[in-house]
Amino acid sequence: MNKNKDFKNPIVFSTNPDFKEEEEINKQEAVSPAQQTLYISLERLKGGKVATVVDSFIGSETDLETLGKHLKSKCGVGGTVKDGIILLQGEHRDKVIQLLSAQGYKTKKKGG
Repeated sequence: MNKNKDFKNPIVFSTNPDFKEEEEINKQEAVSPAQQTLYISLERLKGGKVATVVDSFIGSETDLETLGKHLKSKCGVGGTVKDGIILLQGEHRDKVIQLLSAQGYKTKKKGG
């Protein structure tokens, strides 16, 4: 069992004067939807269930959660937002692409 699993950033010291912690990198200013390309893919979960995954969002965690809530409500499904991705239960790739395109995001299908 990995004891360091609970630590988000194992870096203790860096000699790089331009070093920025991962949290600082993730706190980037919100990028407009037209400047982002979100990747939508399908993933098979445990038990053979399918989930729709939205990846590569640039912005704050609250903006990502808001977008996740919007997609979940419009698709009428459950899901979660964690680790910078939106995970929706079921196969909703085409509908998610339509919803994101309507909000001005560039989208690309990833996978088959």
